[in-house]
Amino acid sequence: MSEYYHFSEEGQIKEFHPRKSPSFLEEPPYVWAIDKAHSPLYLFPRNCPRIAFWKNAHTTNEDIQAYKVDTRMVIVIEKGWVERWKSAVLYQYMFNGKSFKCFDRNAGYYTSRSTVVPTSVKRLEGLPLLLEKEGIELRCLPTLKSVRNEIPRSTLSFSMIRLRNAIV
Repeated sequence: MSEYYHFSEEGQIKEFHPRKSPSFLEEPPYVWAIDKAHSPLYLFPRNCPRIAFWKNAHTTNEDIQAYKVDTRMVIVIEKGWVERWKSAVLYQYMFNGKSFKCFDRNAGYYTSRSTVVPTSVKRLEGLPLLLEKEGIELRCLPTLKSVRNEIPRSTLSFSMIRLRNAIV
């Protein structure tokens, strides 16, 4: 059975209840989780805006060269978040896959309409080293604006998280 994760800055969550997502207002309340392959997308403080991109079967060599994708994944954050990210402590909650359904395979999102009790929780610190161990390149920019505008036009897979918190 598959295992899914939820990352939080809170370490004492006993159960997760479905709730509405501000990013998917048309959807019913869910408990959100991420698969293992995409879990590095959440090795950041919750409100940190970030854009990740990675190669897929349809990515052109031109895009690989243009965006310098030499690692498994590239994640871009704003420079103003770097120090907070370096010192952040997160908790990785693990769930078994019983009640989860795939919401977006490309981004690794899974959802449950039921309350979910984690099977375990792990404290995470030293996030830069954890990201490095996952083969992820971190890039820091003053703003995410150019990446937000360019990446969707490329052949790369991507995920944009918490952009409502980004510098405009």
